[in-house]
Amino acid sequence: MLKNTDCLLILLLGDFKNSRMFNTISRNFKNILKCNSYEDALSLMKNNRIDLIICENKKGSSLFSFLEKEQKHIQKQLLFVLNYDLDTSELLKSIELKLDAYLLDSSSKKEFFDKISPIINSYLKINSKVLGEYYDSSNKNISLFKINQKGIITYADDNFCSLSQYSRKELIDTNLINLKHKLISNDEFNMIWNNINNKNWKGILRLSTKQKDSFCNKVYIVPVHDINNTLTEYICFSHCIDDFVSDEDELKSKIESNNLSVLALISIEEYKILEKFYSSELIERIEKNFKENLLLNSEHKEMFSKVYALGKGRFAVICAFNDYMETQKNLKVYFDNFVDIINSRVLFIDETEYDLNIVLSYSFGKYMLFEDVTQGLEEAIVGNKSAFNSSDASIRGLKLAKNTEIIQMVKIALDNYNIIPYFQPIINNKTEKIEKYESLVRLIDENNRVLSPGEFLNVTKKSEFYSQITRRVLENSFKILEKINTSISINLSALDIEKELTRELVYSLLEKYKEHSHKIVFELLEDEEAKDFTVIKKFIRRVKKEGVKIALDDFGSGYSSFERVLLYEPDIIKIDGSLIKNIEYSDSSRNLVETIAIFAKKQNIKTIAEYVENEKIFNILKEIGIDYSQGFYFGKPEDLKLS
Repeated sequence: MLKNTDCLLILLLGDFKNSRMFNTISRNFKNILKCNSYEDALSLMKNNRIDLIICENKKGSSLFSFLEKEQKHIQKQLLFVLNYDLDTSELLKSIELKLDAYLLDSSSKKEFFDKISPIINSYLKINSKVLGEYYDSSNKNISLFKINQKGIITYADDNFCSLSQYSRKELIDTNLINLKHKLISNDEFNMIWNNINNKNWKGILRLSTKQKDSFCNKVYIVPVHDINNTLTEYICFSHCIDDFVSDEDELKSKIESNNLSVLALISIEEYKILEKFYSSELIERIEKNFKENLLLNSEHKEMFSKVYALGKGRFAVICAFNDYMETQKNLKVYFDNFVDIINSRVLFIDETEYDLNIVLSYSFGKYMLFEDVTQGLEEAIVGNKSAFNSSDASIRGLKLAKNTEIIQMVKIALDNYNIIPYFQPIINNKTEKIEKYESLVRLIDENNRVLSPGEFLNVTKKSEFYSQITRRVLENSFKILEKINTSISINLSALDIEKELTRELVYSLLEKYKEHSHKIVFELLEDEEAKDFTVIKKFIRRVKKEGVKIALDDFGSGYSSFERVLLYEPDIIKIDGSLIKNIEYSDSSRNLVETIAIFAKKQNIKTIAEYVENEKIFNILKEIGIDYSQGFYFGKPEDLKLS
């Protein structure tokens, strides 16, 4: 059975005038682009994210020649050919070209769908991920609607009608601005609309139901273009996030309305593991069950009346400070006991038990209370404390002052072009000659001190300056390509790649320095916050076409290493320094490095060992068969100072 096709964009190539199946196709797919010429088809593929191409094959047409010639442009899409007669030679050609389906127009409707349904459903399972979840019409929180260039709604699925409480007839021809909630001004909405402006857009939209209630949506908007690259409409995926956003809004409103409050922020310690190994539906059930049972103890109900779900395994409880005073409880004793009770429980879902532990931060006050407790939770996690009192504002104040000082230092360095790359040599273990350099960011402060990334980079990650640092490192690293014969390895985090501005900068630099692009290696840093792996994989495919090589950093440092190899298909893996540093004395480190070397050779992947600090380590690595070495034994990172 074919399902959830609303999220697919279909390209029909041909006139289909004599096709029995044309009406069937038109009724079962919502988003269809149509063209008659091969040239127009290429234009539509270039300007849109096409999922499925259905080609009409008439007798005497040059369709298969076109498909063979343009195979590189249609590797990502499903490709079906619709024939009017069975032709054995063309059937063989379709097998050679690895078409997804060879269809006959004379087939019955049942035969037609029996053939295409498993292929499309399999594609959907892998490729229909939007807003962090797979598009599925059975998920009532995920909906789809379409708008034209002026923001007028032209289509809404059942889920969007249900969430908005409007009928489809009422929604069609309504401008989206008329659905905005009263909390959003016209100016704010117009600013959002201007940001969309013919581009892919992700963001939060608070809309209003027919009953004037608010419903908050995480929205992903995709533009659709015609053969002239003219915008025709937008497809909008919407994920209702009321369960999280409304709770946080309500919590902050409660802090504002109370004179003083006692606030506790609670985090499920194992949440990242849940995210990695369980489906979003199961995690949602675990969070819901956890929330419902958090205040089971009567002592807890005495102080707190509600649990606020904040998302990502985090919850909050709050009470007025006067109500707490009446209980005559010691806050530290109370919250230590609270943690012990929760951690001693086991959660049961479908007869499976989940042993979940919590980390908790608490404080009292009003001004910056939520921020204090959030900072306290981070301190608790880093300090491995189960309950943390973040009431001492001096902790936050000192940290804030230090961070402000660092941000100011970064700004000055950027203004004075003192964010520069240093280069550390990478040696070919057979020839013992320098074959590559790794580009490593450095900051020169006002006292001419050279600062390594650990002294400033993390603080800037959530500021506007982080992207500027990335830009400066990329531009300076590419410039040096013209002056050296070796390769340059440049670090990029997954979060860097997820940013469209960074990707566009990389593409423009590769175009500018295309005669040297084969000397570029992008070293991918693991980032737990990265979500959009589809974007990352597309980036990798695109830069590899320009001759760029991909390396994975810190290989062997965690359980995700081999998964990342399958995901990113790298040319090079850099073995984590913690394994190399101990290889002289640790049999387990040596065994693991040998295993990595064997695995890499089988996959035709080159290996680089980091932290090579002496000759003995170097000799062991050569004996094992590691391809390259990098470390202080060969040279520290330094300014190459090439004129």
